[in-house]
Amino acid sequence: MILTGAQVVIECLIEQGVDTVFGYPGGSVLNLYDALYEYSGKINHILTAHEQGAAHAADGYARSSGKTGVVIATSGPGATNLVTGIATAYMDSVPMVAITGNVSVNLLGLDSFQEVDITGITMPITKHNFIVKDIAKLADTMRQAFKIAQSGRPGPVLVDIPKDITAQKIEFEPTQIYEDDHYYGSVTGDDICIALDLLEHAKRPFVYTGGGVVSSGASAAVAKFVNAIDAPVASSLMGQGGFDNTDARYIGMLGMHGTMTASLAVTECDLFIGIGTRFSDRVICDIQSFAPNAKIMQIDIDPAEINKNIPVAHQLIGDVRYILDKLNTVVRQKQHTQWMEQIATWKEMYPLYMEQTDEEMVTPQYILETLDELTKGEAIISTEVGQHQMWAAQFYNFKHPRQFVSSGGLGTMGYGLGAALGAQVANPDKQVINIAGDGSFHMNCNELVTAYKHRIPIIELLFNNNVLGMVRQWQRLFYGKRFSQTTLDRNTDYVKLAEAYHLTGYRITKKSQVREVLEKALAAKSPVLIECVIDKDINVLPMVPAGGAINQPILKIEIDD
Repeated sequence: MILTGAQVVIECLIEQGVDTVFGYPGGSVLNLYDALYEYSGKINHILTAHEQGAAHAADGYARSSGKTGVVIATSGPGATNLVTGIATAYMDSVPMVAITGNVSVNLLGLDSFQEVDITGITMPITKHNFIVKDIAKLADTMRQAFKIAQSGRPGPVLVDIPKDITAQKIEFEPTQIYEDDHYYGSVTGDDICIALDLLEHAKRPFVYTGGGVVSSGASAAVAKFVNAIDAPVASSLMGQGGFDNTDARYIGMLGMHGTMTASLAVTECDLFIGIGTRFSDRVICDIQSFAPNAKIMQIDIDPAEINKNIPVAHQLIGDVRYILDKLNTVVRQKQHTQWMEQIATWKEMYPLYMEQTDEEMVTPQYILETLDELTKGEAIISTEVGQHQMWAAQFYNFKHPRQFVSSGGLGTMGYGLGAALGAQVANPDKQVINIAGDGSFHMNCNELVTAYKHRIPIIELLFNNNVLGMVRQWQRLFYGKRFSQTTLDRNTDYVKLAEAYHLTGYRITKKSQVREVLEKALAAKSPVLIECVIDKDINVLPMVPAGGAINQPILKIEIDD
């Protein structure tokens, strides 16, 4: 059939099983949006308030569903407004296809109106990117973009399409998409034997799960594996939900804001097994004191991550679920009773706990634990970036993969609201809640209008402490209490702001209000904003100073000003 380039793009999206795209129209993508109008019964389009919000929504859609997120933006500033969202997806290995328009081919390189070299700009933050200057290559390029985004270690791909290419016509041949070329890795029988030998001789094994466990769908395989080797489990921020947080083996996050139990366990273990993780600096802290008594075994799909941040004794390179399935068929049941008793003792000695100065004090711990109780731990939680992000990971019990949607590697403030919108669109039957701080919230609060326009019933749970909390915490500890530009004093009336966007707004100032307000919000079938007024000096603890020893975290911060 004869189609325009714009129609070819939409047909390729339908081939790939895409049902929703996020975006913002403009001159260079008018042909694409005209095609979207024609195909409106087959593809849903979510119009956001800003292109960055659209990118974060596509990211949240992908993280919470396992599908590839799709975002569309016009040329010039529309395309550059996607950059932060693309970089966020790249750092956390999220499959995304970004489609941008550009000026016509004959105007490229002439500093034409709204022309920008978006492929050059995004080269370091994409798995691959394309500019399509020949309509004959358009369909194959779109198909290749999805394949690259989804295969191996997932990530974002950008396709830049000049406007005249979307207007030209060509014969289009539909293609059946087959998913039969999944990369499982090159693990040999010898590799498995070495791993089994390490497991056989370990007396104090420790399992650390990262985002790769979630990406590969390996949660069940991990649970079976740790039960077989009788080991405790800690997770990275991106690994939340990859292992059931309510399981007795779970000992919390590991790293800068990890639990004391996890810090002690990694220090005392004799075999450290990292699964689907890249060993970021926020996890390792001081490399010299990290797992000093242990051999390290790393299981990951990306060979570039092996020995990059920390030397390992053995590696198994490939799809995490595939490798664990192979190990689970041959590993012998182990019993490490003394080790697991020591873990249980540490858990009892070092619980996560926030002090209260009076009975009605509102603490993030109480709010999040009440939220966990009311939702039975089944909600999808997105976050912005800062103290509230760490509190969410510490105090909400994630039981399933793809429940936690947060910017880990890039640490993008303003990410969570857009991501919550995407997650809710992808999971219409689940409760989606964005945990925000007032600093992050102001960055992309305009996306509240998207929640209203498209009737997306998210809950925006806002911790208002009137400061940039995490930066203030660092200023207190390491910058002589010089609180430079971290006290906000914006005096925003968040309830009125919510009402201005046609959302329901609530304000919590006392502990006794928490349960009632959360119950009302959870019962609503429309978007809600809840402002939780908290003290400016509630800190995230434990905290390992940058470059410090992981087994020497700060457990208490004195407030004397």
